[in-house]
Amino acid sequence: MTAVARFLLLLVFAGALHAGESWEAFFDPFLGDLKSELADAKAAGKRGVVVMYHFEECPYCRRMKREVLWRPEVQKQFHRDFTVVAIDTRGAQPITGVDGTVLPENRYARAVEVRATPTFDFYAPDGERLYRHVGALFDAAEFLLLERYVASGAHRSQSFAEFKQKAKRT
Repeated sequence: MTAVARFLLLLVFAGALHAGESWEAFFDPFLGDLKSELADAKAAGKRGVVVMYHFEECPYCRRMKREVLWRPEVQKQFHRDFTVVAIDTRGAQPITGVDGTVLPENRYARAVEVRATPTFDFYAPDGERLYRHVGALFDAAEFLLLERYVASGAHRSQSFAEFKQKAKRT
């Protein structure tokens, strides 16, 4: 193997290790109590909580983790405005919902009508669901636009497609 080939192999291996470890930093520690997370987000001056519904074998979730969620700029922007937690749609950890109801993760996901993964729910500190995005976004810039779309309040007056279109023009 040539020195160049060894170097390229090393870069690929190092990148895979980096991406495999650091996507976890996208999520804040979560003990299953959304009500508490909302109160903490409010006390910290954040705009609310983002919940990513996922499951381990979901290929779209894995790809987002590998290509988008590990990125420092994504983590920084989301954490500036929101607390970010993950709920496993096949998991059994007890979840205290925004209304105080306690259900296992899998039943909670069904109760809030999660039909596909990944699904991202954005909640205001008072528990109001501001916006739901269903499906993966594999482009970090587009995922950051989703965060700005909700954090800026634009979701109240226009669709995400319109918001993206206006962002392209500026």
